Amino acid sequence: MNAITKLSTMMALVYHGPGQKTYQVHAKPTLGSPTDAIVKITKTTICGTDLHILRGDLPGCESGRILGHEGVGVIDSVGPAVSAFKVGDRVLISCISACSKCEYCRKGMFSHCTTGGWILGNTIDGTQAEFVRTPYADTSLYPIAMGDDEDALVMLSDILPTGFECGVLNGKVQPGNSVAIVGSGPIGLAALLTAQLYSPGEIIMIDLDDNRLDVAKRFGATQTINSSNGNAVEVLMKLTNNRGVDTAIEAVGVAAMFELCAQIVAPGGVIANIGVHGTKVDLHLEKLWDRNISITTRLVDTASTPMLLKLLKAKKIDPKLLITHRFKLADIVEAYETFCNAAKTKSLKVILEA
Repeated sequence: MNAITKLSTMMALVYHGPGQKTYQVHAKPTLGSPTDAIVKITKTTICGTDLHILRGDLPGCESGRILGHEGVGVIDSVGPAVSAFKVGDRVLISCISACSKCEYCRKGMFSHCTTGGWILGNTIDGTQAEFVRTPYADTSLYPIAMGDDEDALVMLSDILPTGFECGVLNGKVQPGNSVAIVGSGPIGLAALLTAQLYSPGEIIMIDLDDNRLDVAKRFGATQTINSSNGNAVEVLMKLTNNRGVDTAIEAVGVAAMFELCAQIVAPGGVIANIGVHGTKVDLHLEKLWDRNISITTRLVDTASTPMLLKLLKAKKIDPKLLITHRFKLADIVEAYETFCNAAKTKSLKVILEA
């Protein structure tokens, strides 16, 4: 590879259709709009949503796409309309790109930005690469200071705001209330960490994996239930004197887990869906129609990111607790194997260093 080729190419993790991915040479991104920035990735990670893409659950993500929507890095170049950042600035990349001007952005629904939203690693190339093009840089990147913990910051690209906004805020978690989080994977644990900001009286974690339930206990869960034997509903009802919970958060993206939430939510409660559902889910209105239940759905808007950054700086949250493994970006295929086989590897979040 000659010097000119090296300047115009990079290494990236490329999706080639369901079940297929390679770490390969790819063209380095270039500025496509005056509001773009090119960021040299220093650290990134793998998300459960990337696994959904690899399973074929998101057909809108086409073969040839670079995956990934989380990371931190250094500004490599900026478009002429970018005013908040300059070359050399260290930045946190939001998983959501927001123009800040359209109808949805003005409502704070950045995930539904008419020309942005969740596009990184979905409809445009993402962050599991040496460089990434970030649209709307002024409103989709966050400045980070020298000395800030990059590992912790990567968790604020997506997983912390997702657990907080889609689970805790949508679930209307309140002081003294009871909360059940179905799924003790990274996103469920992110909801657990941020739910404690509102001092619920009880947080019950439900999962198939005893290791993850042990982690949940360390993170602050008051009760844990292993659902592998099919009696999770019965156990939870005993724990709550047959009342159920005020908030049931679905953090898996599996139909049976959403139906479980519907069985354990108390009258007047909220079911908050976080999981990415790629197949049909039954809604049993014949059992819910008279129970004053609210059901919420949401794609993370990252509207809470500035607040979470302040909480991180004040040491009120510790997202590094979610990190279990570290790899070089060049070892990303191995990192995917580790992340995909969580029951065996005891993995939660992995950090990939470029």
